Amino acid sequence: MIARVWRGVVAAHDGDAYAEYMKDTGVAGYAKVPGNRGVWMLRRTVAEGEEFMMFTLWESLAAVKRFAGSEYETAIFYPQDDRFLIHRELSSTHYEVDTAVMPDLGAR
Repeated sequence: MIARVWRGVVAAHDGDAYAEYMKDTGVAGYAKVPGNRGVWMLRRTVAEGEEFMMFTLWESLAAVKRFAGSEYETAIFYPQDDRFLIHRELSSTHYEVDTAVMPDLGAR
């Protein structure tokens, strides 16, 4: 299993709007790709505003490439990201999942 991680920062006053936007675009898009094993949108307050981390799990690197293409380390951006993001990582980081314990928590 592969974990894919990306981070970006929005102004504090845009945090709620960006979260809703990402639920409609990024989260929904990830979840539709065959081989996606979960999507977590994490959020925290930082000096610059609100930092978001998109953490996704994939059954394989091939599944990541179905989502992101052959240049899978390049971050994926959505049409209104320029409006919201004041800082962004231009690439995503990938990890091979060594150990996972996932109790059935249901959707959050």
